[in-house]
Amino acid sequence: MGENAASPIKSVERTFEVLETLRRLDGAGVTAVASELDVPKSSAYNHLETLEQEEYVVREGSEYYVGLRFLGLGRYARQRDDLYETARPELESLADETGELVNLLVEEHGQGVYLCRVRGDQAVNVAASTGHRVYLHSTALGKAILAHSPDSHVDEVLAEQGLPAATERTTTDPAELKRQLAEVRERGVAFDREERIAGLCCAAVPVLDDDDRPIAAISVSGPKSRMTGERLESTVPELLESVANVVELNLAYS
Repeated sequence: MGENAASPIKSVERTFEVLETLRRLDGAGVTAVASELDVPKSSAYNHLETLEQEEYVVREGSEYYVGLRFLGLGRYARQRDDLYETARPELESLADETGELVNLLVEEHGQGVYLCRVRGDQAVNVAASTGHRVYLHSTALGKAILAHSPDSHVDEVLAEQGLPAATERTTTDPAELKRQLAEVRERGVAFDREERIAGLCCAAVPVLDDDDRPIAAISVSGPKSRMTGERLESTVPELLESVANVVELNLAYS
């Protein structure tokens, strides 16, 4: 997880607060940004105009929106990591075989970030895309990563991120979560039974390095009507373990 800077630059902090506000509001004018951040309109205007000048924000009438220039940065950040290029062909094959949504997630700053998502021909639409961040405790992917992380790191994540409920099935008790993580370590697979999205179930396995530290996690997600019984408990986990093994070997020896 990231640490607080010793001497943070306030103007840089404010710039990112402006961008996050535009993202959260799906576009906003000067007055709305100033109100959200409790700053003078002149300050909000100067930040927005500078971001537009540098082409990271676009203006449509009186509204400002996050610009497409961030796509270039995101593509660079993703593709500089060997994991994405190594894993993607295996994820595509798994999506073809299962027909479901296949996901690759990494941890960054105590949250999960979707690095890659591949849709099979029966995959459902869910409210998340590449780059989307999620709480680790509410996903099979996150639990697969936490289960293979040091206890001290798990405690740090829980202290900083908390255990907010996404659905009525989300685990919000630290002791219960740690019991589940122990089961994941023993069994090698994690499950999400409608814990992040009602009606959606997932199985996930970790991608580990040579020291058994988690690099990422891979999952298959689908509606509970299809992800149930032997398919959820056995068939899909076996496919995931095979894919994770190939990715680990390719990362180690490429």
